[in-house]
Amino acid sequence: MASPAKAMGAAAAAAMLLLLSTAAVAQAQHNYGDALHKSILFFEGQRSGRLPPDQRVRWRRDSALNDGAAAGVDLTGGYYDAGDNVKFGFPMAFTTTLMSWGLIDFGKNFGSHGGEARAAVRWATDYLMKATATPNTVYVQVGDAFRDHSCWERPEDMDTPRTVYKVDPQHPGSDVAAETAAALAAGSIVFRDADPAYSKRLLDRAISVFEFADKYRGAYSSSLYSAVCPCYCDYDGYQDELLWGAAWLHKASRQRVYRDYIKKNEVALGASDSINEFGWDNKHAGINILISKEVLMGKDSFFKSFRVNADNFICTLLPGISNHPQIEYSPGGLLFKVGNSNMQHVTSLSFLLLAYANYASHANARVPCGGSSASPVVLRRVAKRQVDYILGDNPLRMSYMVGYGERFPRRIHHRGSSLPSVSAHPARIGCKAGAAYYGSSAPNPNLLVGAVVGGPSNTSDNFPDARAVFQQSEPTTYINAPLLGLLAYFSAHPNLPQSDGTD
Repeated sequence: MASPAKAMGAAAAAAMLLLLSTAAVAQAQHNYGDALHKSILFFEGQRSGRLPPDQRVRWRRDSALNDGAAAGVDLTGGYYDAGDNVKFGFPMAFTTTLMSWGLIDFGKNFGSHGGEARAAVRWATDYLMKATATPNTVYVQVGDAFRDHSCWERPEDMDTPRTVYKVDPQHPGSDVAAETAAALAAGSIVFRDADPAYSKRLLDRAISVFEFADKYRGAYSSSLYSAVCPCYCDYDGYQDELLWGAAWLHKASRQRVYRDYIKKNEVALGASDSINEFGWDNKHAGINILISKEVLMGKDSFFKSFRVNADNFICTLLPGISNHPQIEYSPGGLLFKVGNSNMQHVTSLSFLLLAYANYASHANARVPCGGSSASPVVLRRVAKRQVDYILGDNPLRMSYMVGYGERFPRRIHHRGSSLPSVSAHPARIGCKAGAAYYGSSAPNPNLLVGAVVGGPSNTSDNFPDARAVFQQSEPTTYINAPLLGLLAYFSAHPNLPQSDGTD
């Protein structure tokens, strides 16, 4: 077989091997199982509502127990998205979909952590079932973001308005509704064996929510602009979410109607648009990777164009091959995209690399990139390099996961973590009284174990560890969600081969 230099081009191979060489040196040094456990534990720190007896993040207490009451509905539960106290439905649904995808593709690698990972998914799906209990309606947010962000207070103390926002036929939100349908469909696969009755309820609800999303088309940021923007504005349109929702319903239900919907709407809904993007707002790359599995497994050649799109996307991520203007790598090896909270791109894009590597590996396929190609092993090494960077293999020798390693962020932008716990300070800390803690240079008193922060914001590999720099110091659920599958896989396969014999 051809050597790496011949298969990939000499310059491309040299650049890729240089970037991945530090990962090779550091192989097997990380405890990926411990990092997985902590990444799941993070979600317990983000819980809203009445906490269960087995709650392990003990500095948290019950919060937001009247959510939804003003609208006559029960919207307790779910997750706070980041370091604030608002429940945003759009990123929560995406978080749920990605946690579920990790369990679906890498479930056997979770080992003893499978149960706690499913519990993290169920905390979200239980809430999404409440949010979709009214036909042709999805409750998409609880809390006034502007009022909430003007305060620095614990979720247990918050007294800002818990305003309820919804999408319905008169105020459409195809994006958030279709993402919610995707989350419920993906969740139904997760619980198919563990709880068949619950799985069926999730799938039935996903079907009805998707019908609503498709029938009443429109972006939720048009219907609810003043409430959801700029925090979680839909900048990329709702079309990708409709394809994404249909793809998950096809996977969960195996009903031909969704297969036909995807093919019929492939061009109209822009399957090949912005294929280098994947996150809570843009699903294009994820759509193509997810659907390509059907092609690579030989189950459906009907979707060949999606594999072409997926191959093109993967090539934009490979160092030494990619010359995409929106993808860079820092001197320390971190994948970087312009914008806030870079780690959300690192974890989500790395997850797609790993998922596609597994699909291609089962099909004994390579990824063609112009005049070169890459094997599944190369894709896995690129993904692992990003995970290792997060866990401490970087110029600062700093883990970006709270509680993992000897050095990690101590002043994260997170209200509950930075304020004294209720047990340590039983008296209420008011909206403005928390400012003293926000401005303090002292480490946070409560460790939000497992939280991964936004990380370096440019290609210099620098990190200030300062609460005020929220773009770098704030954790989010959608940073951690794709990391679960990555850590599960590498906990089972900590030492990757340097070659698969075909490079």
